[in-house]
Amino acid sequence: MRLSCLKSFGRVAGRRSVYTAAPSEQPAVIIGVRQGDKDESFSLTSSGEKLNELVGGEIASRLSQSGKALKEGSSRLVGVVHPDHGPVIAVGLGKHKELNPEEGIDTNREAVRMAAAAGVKALAELGLPSGKMETFEDAEAAGEGAALSNWTFQTFKADKKPKPAIFSLDESSDWERGLKLGNAQNLARELMEYPANHLTPILFANKVCEELQGLPIDIKVRDEKWAEEMKMGSFMSVARGSYEPLRFLEMTYSGGEKDAAPIVFVGKGVTFDTGGISIKPSAKMDKMRADMGGAATVTASLKAAAELGLPVNLVVLIPLTENMPGGKATKPGDVVTAMNGKTIQIDNTDAEGRLILADALSYADSFNPRLVLDVATLTGAISVALGTGATGVFASSSKDFDVLAAAGVHSGDRVWRMPLWDHYAKLMKKSPLADLNNISLTPGGGSCTAAAFLRQFTNSKNWLHLDIAGVMENEGAVPYLGSGMSGRPTRTMVKFLQHI
Repeated sequence: MRLSCLKSFGRVAGRRSVYTAAPSEQPAVIIGVRQGDKDESFSLTSSGEKLNELVGGEIASRLSQSGKALKEGSSRLVGVVHPDHGPVIAVGLGKHKELNPEEGIDTNREAVRMAAAAGVKALAELGLPSGKMETFEDAEAAGEGAALSNWTFQTFKADKKPKPAIFSLDESSDWERGLKLGNAQNLARELMEYPANHLTPILFANKVCEELQGLPIDIKVRDEKWAEEMKMGSFMSVARGSYEPLRFLEMTYSGGEKDAAPIVFVGKGVTFDTGGISIKPSAKMDKMRADMGGAATVTASLKAAAELGLPVNLVVLIPLTENMPGGKATKPGDVVTAMNGKTIQIDNTDAEGRLILADALSYADSFNPRLVLDVATLTGAISVALGTGATGVFASSSKDFDVLAAAGVHSGDRVWRMPLWDHYAKLMKKSPLADLNNISLTPGGGSCTAAAFLRQFTNSKNWLHLDIAGVMENEGAVPYLGSGMSGRPTRTMVKFLQHI
């Protein structure tokens, strides 16, 4: 067969190719290549082999002639091999790996996500408007990788880069589910990226209502008067310094049995955090637009649950406020009373996330939940402990944590269990003025003492606290996510809902 578009060596997605993409009315085709055990050996996936057989082995021949075997996450333009298809792009899946339980991640699924991302990147760099992607024998992971890698935040840019349209080469409900999971995380990323002046508590509530429109979700937006009636003194103390009024979102999805106890997700919704009177350093303070990452991920999880029709009853609670150093702001040493009647000495106004979560967790008890899970960019200490490798989890139930950990293996977004011991609770009760202090007077274990504080405000026997401060951003840790706010661990939370 005649070689289409044969030219001198060029670069595709930073890698060598002997072909360039010719204009074509047909979408490009993205196929997977797995490395063999021997040097320079490779094999095509089943979908890739079908196309290869259709064109008399031309794809395998060109790959053999064009350089070394494709490595994991790399791409190579093969060119047009059939008149009914656009140019073929091969992407590397690496070698098949045995699952290592100590790693807590399915590396083969991660390879699929990276391969999908390599295909999307190649399309964009070649200027191709669309592509049909095979599922690399794991349609859900392929859909996730395609959706996550084909997103970037461009809302406020005049010159927006076009995104290629991605379709599945093989019809699959798993592919569609993967797209929904990836797009749910993209929603969390979008909310976290929004500048704080464009996503105040009121604007956050409005945007969530728009995003969830048409889904079987009941939404209630509560105001300051309601919070006062509920005696949420801890929550309201954080909002005192801000010109922007607080809001409290209560959202309900009833996909399970009518009388089944709900799962309650609670998300920290500080739409901008200056630290209040205990003000933060100015360096990188702009990142605090994403201090509502907990609110973003629980909202995204709710949307995915409804779109996927999960058979669960889910309530999502989000206290929304700014933390500002205004004239009415809470001062270090002030004492406030939470919804459950416990008093709190606020010695550090920059430990505000736990204050708004305290009242939200107390309110969650009113639903007689099967389980309560809260998510928050809560402490810098968790970033010191775990870096970007995993979300830190504090759990009152080993059984529930095991389900969450298994979800993390499947999603490629790991969690790691942290200690929830009475030792830390005792440190939070050392207050000269109140029942509790919002910070420990003893240095060390900051994420553990924060979790111990939160535990004083839930009566649920099944409670999980996810500290996501360490995974808030992505700067290369996850290859198929671009730089910026990560939206982690949205897909792990949705998987948890599927299997709990």
